[in-house]
Amino acid sequence: MFEIKEINAGNKNELYRQINNYLTALISDDRDWLAGLANASALLYQTLPDINWAGFYLWKGNELVLGPFQGKPACIRIGPGRGVCGTAAETRKVQIVDDVEKFPGHIACDIASRSEIVVPIIKNQRLIGVLDIDSPVKARFDDEDAVGLSEFVSILNRYLNWPENFI
Repeated sequence: MFEIKEINAGNKNELYRQINNYLTALISDDRDWLAGLANASALLYQTLPDINWAGFYLWKGNELVLGPFQGKPACIRIGPGRGVCGTAAETRKVQIVDDVEKFPGHIACDIASRSEIVVPIIKNQRLIGVLDIDSPVKARFDDEDAVGLSEFVSILNRYLNWPENFI
């Protein structure tokens, strides 16, 4: 069994270094994408402070479809350009939203959420999906989170075998 020891990080760079080391240990020996994403969402939910949702939406056909996550039940399908996730999928750029109530078209799955970060997952120039994390704290996420979570996504791409319909 894999056990997450308490992360003692004095800053975000160290926090993400430790989280990304745990992720590598979790998924490097078994490349199943579904199991990997399930463990990845649990890892983020257990280790990131001040969050209330962590999970994945996967690009299928021409929309994002809910994948493995931790938190309250969520929207199942999101079209391109809709909400923060759809915007990240459409632009293929990290989205950091300090106040979700001020984001045009924000999709509220948990009314407690106040801020959000969404990182697109792209492999071989193709959109796989997005990593979505919500927080009940306004302005919870910043550029350090974007860097650490982008590396997290890079590790997923390095080790997981995505299904053919994703790549």
